[in-house]
Amino acid sequence: MIQIQDLHKSFDGAEVLRGVDFEIHDGETLVIIGRSGGGKSVLLKHLCGLLRPDAGRVIVDGVDIDPLSESELTPIRKKFGVLFQGGALFDSMTVFENVAFPLREERKLEEPEITRRVEQALTVVDLLKAKDKKPAELSGGMRKRAALARACVANPKYILYDEPTTGLDPVLADHINDLVLQTRDQLHVTSLAVTHDMTSAYKIADRIAMLHDGRIHAVGTPKEIQATTDPIVRQFIMGTAEIQTEVQRGTETVS
Repeated sequence: MIQIQDLHKSFDGAEVLRGVDFEIHDGETLVIIGRSGGGKSVLLKHLCGLLRPDAGRVIVDGVDIDPLSESELTPIRKKFGVLFQGGALFDSMTVFENVAFPLREERKLEEPEITRRVEQALTVVDLLKAKDKKPAELSGGMRKRAALARACVANPKYILYDEPTTGLDPVLADHINDLVLQTRDQLHVTSLAVTHDMTSAYKIADRIAMLHDGRIHAVGTPKEIQATTDPIVRQFIMGTAEIQTEVQRGTETVS
């Protein structure tokens, strides 16, 4: 289980996370929603130690990871697979080489076993025939699938998804959602996804948490979030413009 306790993070004096608290339970997919620029990706990067908090704790399987050195963080990071927002594929490598990269870096497997695992991962995302292509030769959806194969190839305990459907048309986005569910069911992983795509959130989430003003504002199942009467949550999930308060409307009427 992963626990986030009173997490704070600022950049150049601007407070992005202002006391975030939540838990990710074993085997579930938790989706964090919230407005663009609201700190969702910043929060995600704290989970595997890519960012260090200014205050608060990130606890992975009972271990507070903030005090750990880079070498001590290595076994923690190996528990995670990450699908970055842009895919983060290496342009100079083929699809096969990109997916094989984390296995070769670990230097524990012989090349035949690496080949078997990479081809298995590429088969799951339907990219085996594209294994010799470079990222520049792939469509946006294919790059996402290649990045997903790389995130899964080492059989991680946790997978982090940073805006997995951004930039994709609805059909491709739904295919990625299906792959996220397939990955969860086949690998029995615990997942955290950050997104502003509510269609994706409703489909893949066991629970949804809304990050607002640097804190977790609401948590619930997809059905509970859809049925909420909370005005901040409803404004986001309905995609409506800023709601004026009664005071604001009254002021404007008087003026």
